[in-house]
Amino acid sequence: MNLLSLALNLAASGIPALPLRAGKVPFGNCRRCADNACGGRPNMKNAGPCACPGPCHAWAAATTDPDVIQSGVWRRAWMRASAVAYHPGGAWLTVVDLDNAEAIAWAREALPATRTVPTARGEHWLYLGPMQSANAVRPGVDIKSTMAYARWIGPGTGTMTALPDVVRALTVKEPTTVRPAAVTVPAPVGGGQCPHRTPTYLDRGIAMGEQRITEAREAVHATVYRTFLAVLSTHGRCGCLTEAHTARLFTAAQAKGETARHCADAWTNALNTLGLGHV
Repeated sequence: MNLLSLALNLAASGIPALPLRAGKVPFGNCRRCADNACGGRPNMKNAGPCACPGPCHAWAAATTDPDVIQSGVWRRAWMRASAVAYHPGGAWLTVVDLDNAEAIAWAREALPATRTVPTARGEHWLYLGPMQSANAVRPGVDIKSTMAYARWIGPGTGTMTALPDVVRALTVKEPTTVRPAAVTVPAPVGGGQCPHRTPTYLDRGIAMGEQRITEAREAVHATVYRTFLAVLSTHGRCGCLTEAHTARLFTAAQAKGETARHCADAWTNALNTLGLGHV
């Protein structure tokens, strides 16, 4: 099947398609659209009334209109194209782009199974539902959905899963901090006297943290970090926290899809935010 026919088939399935030139990059803007002088495509964020008939503006050029795809200027682009791309967000999809074996191993541990597409270096995991796109959310992992394009490699195999919170949380930013060499509970201050007087207060705080993480319906990664921050702000300075307490919080987080590494990083960042980190 030639590229034009493939693009028409995708469009007929509701998947907005566009041509890619050599190097897997979109065609550049025409003279009229150079430097966004036209105001951009109507479906671009903060866009103006561009009516350019060509495949300008990268992902925003993707379309399901067969008349556009096979118009004269697009046909000339297809003759020079090397691949077909699509706009995942426009097809109500999210692509987790795994670029190497380590990223694939992480995904198999941390993410729910879904439809997968083999790539030259890794895999695309496709989920049903759009989200914010972002590059390098983890080593070797990009998110391609809204305002982004992905190369069409094939339909893949497996049943597509609804976009999970654990994927949405990958784009949630935590404070940038200097990580200590190890994750440890800070030593007691104030002579080591716990001001809480009874372990019941601490146990109740840990239980509330577990509940907050367990009940999270979205942005799980951010919820875990905020919970760790709340626990440490109350109990992190007196030395009453033990490994058993932190293990309960980590277990709740991992039950929601977080990896042990994510938990350790979130705990470390919370320590450093409160000035409790050990260098």
